[in-house]
Amino acid sequence: MNGKAMNNLKQNLLRPLTTLTLILFATSIEVSAQQTRIIRPVDITQRFTLPDHIHPRARAEFDQGRVSPSFVLTHITIALAPSAAQKADLDQLLKAQQDPASAQYHHWLTPEEYAQHFGGSDADLAQITGWLQSQGLTVTGVARARNWISVDGTAAQVERAFQTEIHNYVENGATHFANSTSLSLPVALQGIIGGIHGLNDFRMKPAKRAPHDQANLTLQTPSYTSSRGNHYLAPDDLATIYNINPLYGAGWDGSGQKLVVAGQTQINLSDIEQFRSSFNLPANDPQVVLVPNTKDPGISSDDLPEADLDLEWSGGVARNASIVYVYSTDVMDAVQYAIDQNLAPVISTSYGLCEAETLVSDALLFQTWARQGNAQGMTWFGASGDSGGADCDDSAHAGLSVDVPAAIPEVTGVGGTEFSEGTGQFWNATNDSNQASVLSYIPETSWNDSATDGTPSASGGGASMYFSKPSWQTGAGVPSDNARHVPDVALNASADHDGYLVYTGGKLEVYGGTSVPTPTFAGLAALLNQFLVASGSQSTAGLANINPKFYSLAQNASGVFHDITTGNNIVTVTCSSRVRTCTSGPVGYSAGAGYDQVTGLGSVDVSALFSAWSGKSITPIRQTTMTLVASPQNITADGILYLTATVTGASGATPAGTVTFMEGQVTLGTVALVGSGGTATATLSVSGSQLAQGSAIVTAEYSGDVSTTASVAVTVSPSASSQMPTIASLVNGASFKPGYAPGMVLTVFGSQLAASPQNASTVPLPASMSGVAATVNGISAPLFYASPGQLNIQLPFEVPANSTAVLAINNNGQTASQTFPVAAAAPGIFTDQNGAPVPNTSGSRGQIITLYVTGAGALSPAVSTGDAPASGTPVANLPKPIQAVSITVGGLPANIDFYGVPSGLVGVVQINYQIPAGAGLGAQPVVVTVGGVPSASALLTVTN
Repeated sequence: MNGKAMNNLKQNLLRPLTTLTLILFATSIEVSAQQTRIIRPVDITQRFTLPDHIHPRARAEFDQGRVSPSFVLTHITIALAPSAAQKADLDQLLKAQQDPASAQYHHWLTPEEYAQHFGGSDADLAQITGWLQSQGLTVTGVARARNWISVDGTAAQVERAFQTEIHNYVENGATHFANSTSLSLPVALQGIIGGIHGLNDFRMKPAKRAPHDQANLTLQTPSYTSSRGNHYLAPDDLATIYNINPLYGAGWDGSGQKLVVAGQTQINLSDIEQFRSSFNLPANDPQVVLVPNTKDPGISSDDLPEADLDLEWSGGVARNASIVYVYSTDVMDAVQYAIDQNLAPVISTSYGLCEAETLVSDALLFQTWARQGNAQGMTWFGASGDSGGADCDDSAHAGLSVDVPAAIPEVTGVGGTEFSEGTGQFWNATNDSNQASVLSYIPETSWNDSATDGTPSASGGGASMYFSKPSWQTGAGVPSDNARHVPDVALNASADHDGYLVYTGGKLEVYGGTSVPTPTFAGLAALLNQFLVASGSQSTAGLANINPKFYSLAQNASGVFHDITTGNNIVTVTCSSRVRTCTSGPVGYSAGAGYDQVTGLGSVDVSALFSAWSGKSITPIRQTTMTLVASPQNITADGILYLTATVTGASGATPAGTVTFMEGQVTLGTVALVGSGGTATATLSVSGSQLAQGSAIVTAEYSGDVSTTASVAVTVSPSASSQMPTIASLVNGASFKPGYAPGMVLTVFGSQLAASPQNASTVPLPASMSGVAATVNGISAPLFYASPGQLNIQLPFEVPANSTAVLAINNNGQTASQTFPVAAAAPGIFTDQNGAPVPNTSGSRGQIITLYVTGAGALSPAVSTGDAPASGTPVANLPKPIQAVSITVGGLPANIDFYGVPSGLVGVVQINYQIPAGAGLGAQPVVVTVGGVPSASALLTVTN
């Protein structure tokens, strides 16, 4: 493809995508029907009250009056309630997915498959979205599972839509906002909308504790002793105590696995890197994701230590797993996003709120997220809390309570133990090279440092008042009632004896609390996923709700759990005079044989757990190694580089298959292995112009019997002919006219834009290729195609509509930029060289045909910039433009049979439309309108 204007969808603009299984549909896509439950018009004058939506902490004595009408509320979630039939079907599916005799065993759903069975219909979503927009609210997202809609709006708009008032409240010196009165909605939506989340900012609290003498600690290398002689835990100490070392020795380290840590602050990667460097862990930065369409909270001093310890200790266990840190101003928005996007098989949240201070509607909403996560194979760990049996830890809600989300049956609640060394000798006098000094397992008791700390500091646990007992929560010690009990499991949580080392804010600190065993268990789950898949015990990663297996193993396998039988989580509460049902004094529970409401089933012997779970012993993972050599390592942009990968097989077997060579996300080529005697090689020649100038990292990946990768650094210098790039014009990639909207295909014309022609070969699209990268407002704009005279890029969805944006092009260190306006919609129709829409340039009256547009703006459900809907996504679940779409032929309205983004396409919307019966014959103008903005016309030939 050259740099001239492109006028044909298949032969030009989308030519790079034909290698990505692009399918141009020539006939109507059949859209499967789903039950529509809204059966009457949405009349705002007929309303019903949505119960349980006034926050317990929005109390009259704290009320400061209404917020300003212009106060903006963001990421309000309108949750759809499943029908009774959907709920029953989901119950059966969750059971079948855990039944080895079922055809559904470990068949985890995608969010789109979940939507097909348990989400709302397109018609219902359209009705609800239309009503929300009619109230002035801005729709910012629709769940991939079609079970929630998110909106932003001013207080005035929110109050009008939900017939409530948003007030300010001052509690303990901090200002919060919340609705002060009940919510009401149109009667037509009764039974469909189950809850609304985000009308207050009473956030969950982190479950972390520092030693009571934290300010006086002296952390002396190498012994890490405080003034009281306590020891502190390094990652290898934990591995010894809980018997993880046999797994590491056999090569099980989380490679190929993913887990999510949810938080509500930005982080400094330098803290994570310092932690891993100090304890000789492999370098492994987390992927950091801000929930789209939410406010960035920046660095929160209250939340940063929590995020750091969660990331450091989950990674300190699953040492080579990919860790995704998802954050927002509200940690539960991060959880919601992680589940909606199906980001990883494991989620860790070290935040919680006692049930007495949690909206019932929120608790039930969080349970629907957990159930969806389980159906997708996701395992969610939640801290059980740090205030013992009286989880609220305040006089207004004194007495027994447990923590949400840990109390949700589909979440694994993690409690705390404390080491009880007695007269035993469990520590070396000095640390080893990894800063560890423990000798063996240390006996444990219940964590309760309340007397020492002078404040409630004990393992959360007890009976839920919101959730009934699940069928699997049985066994010795489980109370004979109908309540869900927490915790389920536990690990050491004492900051005082002995705390965990954490780098945060550039300093080494010590922390405890149930915040630490929670991400630790998440790391263990990632290891378990790796072990079960690689050992053949299960075909796919994902354990879903891990609790039934835990309780089964406790009854049927010996040596898996350390049964904690001593101690308690009893704390002293002081009741407010306003609380009539409260009695001041000690409340909580004592540990005992079997299950108890302090430490659950107890702590774990990890190797014994893995063996009992799988029925297999811990054996070494098969090792296949690979080396990658670049010759020469220093080239110019017009030079040739030879890349040679050498793969050595396990147990003397000669590797077979192919090696794929990549720079970043750009595939340079794939070569078959050739060899014998246990070793095989693959060599690829690459032009220097295909690589980024400066220091480039090339990676080779062998995906044979065991996936193996290797990388090499090369240096690419500019050629003598290197020149400054010049931007001549920016146009819509379909119409080749001005007009720009988020998510569209943007074509850039100019000179010296890239070193050589190159097409994208993967989805997600690469951020750079042929040595060129593009950004818009500093946000990476992935590339479809690059050549010296032309770039095809995707305008990022993150660029706000109705703004002025800056495009920056970096061609191997030489830069150029240009400003341009961005609108909410700027539709352009893809045409051939004669201006006819492709792929169907002609058709007869009444015939259903297809065209493609770009520039339709925001989509629902959202698609990440550079990505496409997954292959196999049901048609009904494909993303659609949020704004209204219409089409005319010869000035007559045409019926739209389907519109949306097909699997494999990036930035392009397909429309199947019917030629009107009254359309004139011959060349007729076709116009697509999105959000009131018309496209330039294409000429369709109507034949008869």
